[in-house]
Amino acid sequence: MSTILNVTDLTKKFGRLTAVNALSFSINKGNVYGILGPNGSGKSTTLGMILNVVNPTSGTFSWFDGTQNTHQALKRVGAIIERPNFYPYMTAAQNLRLVCRIKEVPQSKIEEKLELVDLLDRKNDKFKTYSLGMKQRLAIASALLNDPEILILDEPTNGLDPQGIAQVRGIIKKIAAQGTTILLASHLLDEVEKVCSHVLVLQKGTRIYFGEVTALTTDLGYFEINATDVTALQNILDKHKDIEKIEIHESYILAYPNKTISATDLSKSLSEQGIIITHFAQKHKTLEEQFLSLTKNQQL
Repeated sequence: MSTILNVTDLTKKFGRLTAVNALSFSINKGNVYGILGPNGSGKSTTLGMILNVVNPTSGTFSWFDGTQNTHQALKRVGAIIERPNFYPYMTAAQNLRLVCRIKEVPQSKIEEKLELVDLLDRKNDKFKTYSLGMKQRLAIASALLNDPEILILDEPTNGLDPQGIAQVRGIIKKIAAQGTTILLASHLLDEVEKVCSHVLVLQKGTRIYFGEVTALTTDLGYFEINATDVTALQNILDKHKDIEKIEIHESYILAYPNKTISATDLSKSLSEQGIIITHFAQKHKTLEEQFLSLTKNQQL
């Protein structure tokens, strides 16, 4: 799998503030990557550096296996890192024709990209009449005019209503399905979990996780159990060879396994020891729970 972007020890300091601290990661063709972190974690600064609009303090990055310089490589990149900015009294089609001239790409791409973002029927409407969600979708169409190999988006659903969020996420998935690599920055866990295949988690400019989203959310899980005799249930779980620890809650016990164990096997084991189960559920940590755990550990 070819490497589209390789980042090595990238650092950006603003005076005494270190916005990005020795950051390293790589992006391979065909995946959807998320940069996840709260506001101020260094997401936008990182995107600014790799797009050559923010000068790094130290470290390096290279595009497309280092076969091209940054100026040449960025011709193969589409990006939206600011609010959509088009001429308000021009139509969507007129604005995109202007972008085509600037990017030196054929205007024949305009209708294709407008159709992709579900704006073809509004191509002759002036930009000022567009909703915020429509403006964002037009910006995505603009970024796609040069058929980029990677699309970079900074907080693509920020400020949108639920319908607008759903539309933009659907478009991102559609673009990814066509083979375009995507890198998006977001502070929304739900967005990363639903859209991305890989995630880079940042806290105060420092990488605390980089890998597949599924690897972050897939764990041994835990069991939520209640029984007619809670004391007996607790005693058995305390001694169970496959249970690492338990937590006592008001209406149930949480049991954390030390190995992969099926719900059927555990419930059968408890029943065979005389436990009458009134509630039994197997659960896994969400991305939010894993993220909070990661950031908590980083602070300790």
